Amino acid sequence: MVRKLFYLFIGILLLAACGLHKNQRGDDSGVDTSLVEGPLPDDGKLINDVIQSFSSPVEMAALLKDLKVPYNSKILCRTDNVDDYNTNFKKALGIGVFSVDLGYLNIYNKSSSIMGQITIIKRLADGIQVGQFFDFTTLKRLATSNENLDSLMFLSVNSFNQMDNYLRESNRGNLSALIITGMWIEGLYLATEVYKEKTTPELSERIGEQKIILDDMMVILKNYKNDKNFALLIQELEEIKAVFDEVKITYEAGNPETVEKDGMLIIVQNEKSNVKITPEQIKNITAKIEKIRNKIIEL
Repeated sequence: MVRKLFYLFIGILLLAACGLHKNQRGDDSGVDTSLVEGPLPDDGKLINDVIQSFSSPVEMAALLKDLKVPYNSKILCRTDNVDDYNTNFKKALGIGVFSVDLGYLNIYNKSSSIMGQITIIKRLADGIQVGQFFDFTTLKRLATSNENLDSLMFLSVNSFNQMDNYLRESNRGNLSALIITGMWIEGLYLATEVYKEKTTPELSERIGEQKIILDDMMVILKNYKNDKNFALLIQELEEIKAVFDEVKITYEAGNPETVEKDGMLIIVQNEKSNVKITPEQIKNITAKIEKIRNKIIEL
């Protein structure tokens, strides 16, 4: 299905709707007056559609293993400037970026680096007042044991799901959009970096599919375009959207399938997507996403 992203790793189960309070400083209290407040967009289904578009860590792990792409620490986000993530805007983007990198580390069983990544994410989460959803003691124990990486993944995913529920119920939508955006940017960046090493039709198709997610994401972000930080981010993303607009995606109807969900039988309409994307388009996407991503991590 075209909406199935292939690369959203462990943390990418979306912490939708982080928020802020007015008239306080943008420091570790989780408050940043440089952002305008705002709930989720009126059409809450849209943001949920984006959330559901992310695929499981297992799918990406399987893809990377099939491609036999070696681990490359150089493509991960730098971690020596975490203090520079000093506003809610930066922290939210950072949570998204570092969460994707955490999944990458998990896939390659880099338990020593996983611990540092978890520490960074928790610090940023504490900064926007959602760190209480981390069972940090257990995460630390699991992160130091290669035998427990599956449990680490489960617990991390569970933590993110709890934050997701809490934050959405808190009616805080502005930072939700940023976290999703950070995840999408880092995920696409890693995908294009992998593509440099392993040029395959499957990988190029997966990159092209991000056109759909970006379209929905832009609708969400534009709800906050009156904020100067969002306006600049939207402007950057418009450049890569212009390239994605040239990618052609068509659909073929498949045979319906009956599946059981919540004790009920439902009919799922299967469809196959056909993505037409050229090497030149991927090259342009790669350049644009690297530019945007570098602005985030260099701060």
